[in-house]
Amino acid sequence: MGNAVTSPGPDPTADDPAELVRRVAESRDRAALTALFSLFAPRLKAMLLRLGLEGTQAEDLCQEALLTVWRKAHLYSPEKGAVSTWIFTIARNLRIDLLRRQSSRPYVDLEGIEVASDSPLGSTLVEQSQVVSRVTQALSALPDEQREVVRLSFVEELAHSEIAERIGIPLGTVKSRMRLAYDRLRPLLEDLH
Repeated sequence: MGNAVTSPGPDPTADDPAELVRRVAESRDRAALTALFSLFAPRLKAMLLRLGLEGTQAEDLCQEALLTVWRKAHLYSPEKGAVSTWIFTIARNLRIDLLRRQSSRPYVDLEGIEVASDSPLGSTLVEQSQVVSRVTQALSALPDEQREVVRLSFVEELAHSEIAERIGIPLGTVKSRMRLAYDRLRPLLEDLH
């Protein structure tokens, strides 16, 4: 009976990316890497798909990015930025490397090539302006505390645990405020996707 194993309960650091990276760097903690994968792989894949990669390429680069985190966790410095910024930069650089390797086109002298303007068409600008206006209006309808967690999550790309730490509230309160904000924003913006 003295050998009974008790479950330690949920890990309070499981949502703290900086702590997870520290554990990978210091003790090669596979559970921490798994937690990082769970936190970041879906977001990385979504970003890579938006940037034009196919599904399998995006998945491969997600895995490669997190393997890089495994190998280079000791190089992460919290003073230089958030874990999310570091991991997204790794994925972005891997994507650039992939595109360079895939490019089989020979060098072309760009001197005589005419390029269409990168400026969006007037109708696109109007549409973008209308979307920004609607989103801004919808966000302004949120209470300050909900608007702040939404801003930190989507503009600064902070994890929920980082938001809790930044504004000094419990993690559950952050998640509750996000859920309330989603419930308020969904009917106002659901036709925009």
